[in-house]
Amino acid sequence: MNAPLPVPPIWTTGTTEGIHTGTWRAATPRHLFAPSPCHQACPVNGEIATWIGQARNNDFHGAWQTLMRHNPFPAIAGRICHHPCESACNRAEYDAALSICRLERFIGDAALDAGWMPQAAASAAAGRVAIVGGGPAGLSAAYQLRRIGYAVTLYEGSDALGGVMRHGIPAYRLSRRVLDGEIARIVALGVDVRLNHPVQGEQAFAGIVAAHDAVFVALGAQQPKRLPALAGDHDWALDGARYLAACSRGTPPALGARVLVIGGGSAAIDVARSARRQGHEVTLLALEQRAQMPAQPEEVVEALEEGITLVNGAMLRVAREKAPGGDSRLALECVRVRFEPGSERGRFTLTEIEGSAFEIAVDAVVTAIGQDPRLDDLGVGLRREGALLWTATAGATSDGKVWAGGDLASMARFVTEAVGMGKRAALAIDRSLRERGLGASGPALVLDDDGDEPVVPLSAISQHYHPRRARVESPRRGAAERIADEGEVQLGLELAQALAETTRCFSCGTCINCDHCVIYCPDLAIERVGLGYTVNTDYCKGCGVCVRECPTGSMAMSEDSK
Repeated sequence: MNAPLPVPPIWTTGTTEGIHTGTWRAATPRHLFAPSPCHQACPVNGEIATWIGQARNNDFHGAWQTLMRHNPFPAIAGRICHHPCESACNRAEYDAALSICRLERFIGDAALDAGWMPQAAASAAAGRVAIVGGGPAGLSAAYQLRRIGYAVTLYEGSDALGGVMRHGIPAYRLSRRVLDGEIARIVALGVDVRLNHPVQGEQAFAGIVAAHDAVFVALGAQQPKRLPALAGDHDWALDGARYLAACSRGTPPALGARVLVIGGGSAAIDVARSARRQGHEVTLLALEQRAQMPAQPEEVVEALEEGITLVNGAMLRVAREKAPGGDSRLALECVRVRFEPGSERGRFTLTEIEGSAFEIAVDAVVTAIGQDPRLDDLGVGLRREGALLWTATAGATSDGKVWAGGDLASMARFVTEAVGMGKRAALAIDRSLRERGLGASGPALVLDDDGDEPVVPLSAISQHYHPRRARVESPRRGAAERIADEGEVQLGLELAQALAETTRCFSCGTCINCDHCVIYCPDLAIERVGLGYTVNTDYCKGCGVCVRECPTGSMAMSEDSK
């Protein structure tokens, strides 16, 4: 029998701990939390991957609390947001974008049904802040300022809060129960609301500025743009915003049998669909081709389902009144055009197509081509920039006590853009008041600290952990049924649908503590510490297996410097 072989002399410990394979390494993995594309695209900088992860774990209250850090209107945003987050979603390049907006609506509706309320500030701040305008920007600012503890007085010119959400967005898109419920939560935090209190003229505005430590102005845009072809006053030509406000009050004007709506944005679609619900035969005239229209594609689809005729790539040239007694009141001469968008919103070039003129016979024309703010309501003391009020970082104006946001200061005419502006202005007001000794005693809110990490791309996601799955689509009521009333067109997700959709989220840049990096490391060089991971550089060879196996893009390689 042969004697056993001797143990090699280099094997001294019985373990491999003495073999520092980290000396082979040219790059080191690191655990990180990085912004997802949806987060960067979100107008309010919402923590989308975080709240979807909470919902995936059936923590709907936690998901709602995360949503409410940035946006007090999850049920509203889940219905009407233009959802740029979905266009940015990494899943869009894989199978189909996550249905983020519908998930937000699900969480927001659950909160309203359960009666969840946000927490009031633990202590009061010394500063007093005025909000001028009770639309989405003003309400957002009021909410954030009350969360910090400031005394907030909100001045609203009409008899109800909501701004464009109430007077411009029809109930079939935004239930008034939902609108009232989410606004009531903000008021319940202790906002002093002054309805029917318009602030007009330099003296009135100066009085408010003098009586408060800071002012946030969000008066919106109320001055309709006019078409040259409709110059002058005509009882058959109406402004779209006024028409929508009348419909919201339940007093729509009589327009005759056939109506032409001019415009290609969401407001024009809302006007057309509202007129259709009043029994009119409606034609929508848009400068843009259908794919270029600024309205959301699903809005256009729903309008067509409801019997609205779309004439795109055309403009009105001349409007003529016909002799009484005919089958219509107006003859509208139109022409086909080539629409070329400019580098900025609202700027474009039109070229008429020769020989393409045509005529439309209608009884009334409603224009929805945009609006400008009435800056004269604020006097002449604040700096202007074209048709808008000039603002710098976070809505600061030329007056050190005044901030502004919403349509008054921006051409980003979306509700959630206004909500984001209100939030950022509120945090800037807090910083300013703290510097003046008027702030809260507690720490300042920091809501948008994304760090220095780049946005997580699809290539950073280990895709074999994510099977391809169809996007969950929320149903909508049939066209014949929905044009007969003001009930909501879009229906919400059921619980099973919502949970299924949460599992499609890649959680880009947000670690889910799956431990794949620990399990697959060939050198046992990664250790979980709390909610994070550390790399033992004595043994890590820099092979990158942990990065390749990460399903959320929360591990990345960094080249070693020698």
